[in-house]
Amino acid sequence: MVDITSKSNSLRKAIATAIISVSKQETVNAVKNKTVPKGDVFEFSRAAGLLAIKKTSDVIPDCHPLPIEYASIKHELDGLSIIITVEVHTIYKTGVEVEAMHGAAITALTIYDMLKPLDKGIEISTIKLQEKKGGKTDFKDQQTNDLKCAVIVCSDGIAAGEREDKSGKTIIEKLAQLKLSVDHHEVIPDDISTIQEKIRQLTKEDYDLILLTGGTGLSPRDVTPDAIAPLLDREIPGIMEAARNYGQQRTPYAMLSRGIAGFIKNTLVITLPGSPKGVSETMDAIFPYVLHVFRVKEGIQHEK
Repeated sequence: MVDITSKSNSLRKAIATAIISVSKQETVNAVKNKTVPKGDVFEFSRAAGLLAIKKTSDVIPDCHPLPIEYASIKHELDGLSIIITVEVHTIYKTGVEVEAMHGAAITALTIYDMLKPLDKGIEISTIKLQEKKGGKTDFKDQQTNDLKCAVIVCSDGIAAGEREDKSGKTIIEKLAQLKLSVDHHEVIPDDISTIQEKIRQLTKEDYDLILLTGGTGLSPRDVTPDAIAPLLDREIPGIMEAARNYGQQRTPYAMLSRGIAGFIKNTLVITLPGSPKGVSETMDAIFPYVLHVFRVKEGIQHEK
């Protein structure tokens, strides 16, 4: 199975259809009049389809078990065809496309089984995914890639050449996956004045996004949030709340992070943990979703 542990829960929806065709009008009449010997075709097949949706991971080996929050199965008669429409919702880390198609397929097979004594010319065709929503792909479509970005590593050890800068490189790699390039990458010591001076300089140079890594913990030299907080014009608490919530599901120590985020003038500044793993998890938690703030800001400015 594909590893989805790095993904975040989101509302995901899928709609699938299947078409089952019969060879004579008498079969359609029997369905309408509920005179099929095996019972009410629509109700029986709907029950089978709902069960199939819930059991998808039991029969499709690579599908993840997931919570089904909503499922709907509808039938529409169109001449000698029955069009089955299945809609499935979940709030989870992966989508429900296969669940919707599995539900449509089993609904159609159940109808076939119920009608085959009456009609030897039944045919199932076109099991198809019609629509899917939710997940990181949808949010990527809403982001802007034309951003001027800077990565600042706050670390006495790395600044002194005693350790390698792995976290800064991790940020750059993660941004590259989002088609964002980094215009400035620098290592500075854990010093409040130095951090503030660097951030003031970059905001004057019209950077859109500044990501700092390091100094968000509780050791005496962890001063990055203390340096950034007085400079913020508008804090955005939800960004780091989301990051800490995501981290807490992976390690109980995530609650100890003091990271903050917000705007300094028109520059979004986010403070990330110092470890490569902490950086990677925080980036997974908030990107690409956090980039939506630039669209919101542009919209507000445009209206003004």
